[in-house]
Amino acid sequence: MKIISTKGLYNMRPVSGSAEWYWCCDYVSGDLYEAEELYQDGHPIKQNRLLFLHYPDGHTVEPIVAHEGQYFGAPGFENGRLQILMADFPAGKIYVFQYNPTPEQLTLRAELSRSAIKDCYNLMFQQSPLMLVRHSFEKRLQFLWPETAEFEIGNTETFYSREGDNLYFTRWFEDPDYREETVIRRWPTGEIAEVIPGTLMELPDGQRWVLQ
Repeated sequence: MKIISTKGLYNMRPVSGSAEWYWCCDYVSGDLYEAEELYQDGHPIKQNRLLFLHYPDGHTVEPIVAHEGQYFGAPGFENGRLQILMADFPAGKIYVFQYNPTPEQLTLRAELSRSAIKDCYNLMFQQSPLMLVRHSFEKRLQFLWPETAEFEIGNTETFYSREGDNLYFTRWFEDPDYREETVIRRWPTGEIAEVIPGTLMELPDGQRWVLQ
């Protein structure tokens, strides 16, 4: 049994794209979108904490200590390095940081103007390669970094990943029984190239299975 000090952070979950790293975060001002709403309504934003835990040794690391008005979203992983999403509401910026565990090194990969997006609703990393995307209330999908694109998707459609010029989505129906379809769209227009009956699953090694 390992005793690991996380200083009050208990909601450990895997970092998407990694088999070795987990992350914990607190939600003192809700999630990223809720923190943004509080700031826009004139409330002070208490920064949250983002802690990473390495398997199997239990090593912990907190690469960035945020300040008031700064807030972390869910992290990502690419090429053996942790990817950190942070909003700085007073500065009007969205940052993408990269943390290299060996040797320990933190670098800034991207700095985006907050004015470039409508809000932080469903602002998240997705793969592969690593992308910063946003699912809007209006069922539009925005690719914000490192490439940009935007198009409409279905009301029950969810983006999963990218491979080359193929974008993989799932969508569900109740007509009247519940069923799912896998939708392949083309980058960057979002044009539908193929629809496959069944539920899309992505495995840790990158394989995609469609369960029919």
